[in-house]
Amino acid sequence: MAEAFARMHGEGILEPQSAGSHPSRIINPGAISIMEEVGYDLSKHRSKSIEEISHNPYDVVVTMGCGDDCGFLPATRKENWDLPDPSNMQPDEFRKIRDRIENLIKRLVDQVGP
Repeated sequence: MAEAFARMHGEGILEPQSAGSHPSRIINPGAISIMEEVGYDLSKHRSKSIEEISHNPYDVVVTMGCGDDCGFLPATRKENWDLPDPSNMQPDEFRKIRDRIENLIKRLVDQVGP
């Protein structure tokens, strides 16, 4: 969801790459459904491992509560948003996490934008 919002709100500002320390290899159907509500087709994304993305230095790396399981990605700035995993939440709770992620992405765009 964060990569999707970064693409939606950060076009020309952010170059998002999303990956996990223990990816499931599938996009959660609940996430696909919840993102459809805001007009984004998340089904075109795929679940990736940190090893599958570039390890060139990043301006910003955001983690979402992975703790010690996060792989190392070099970055000028790192943030941890410490979000709960919404995968087993009811739709209303899932929406709250989605909306929180969107607000955090908008804040990030404002911080790093031109």
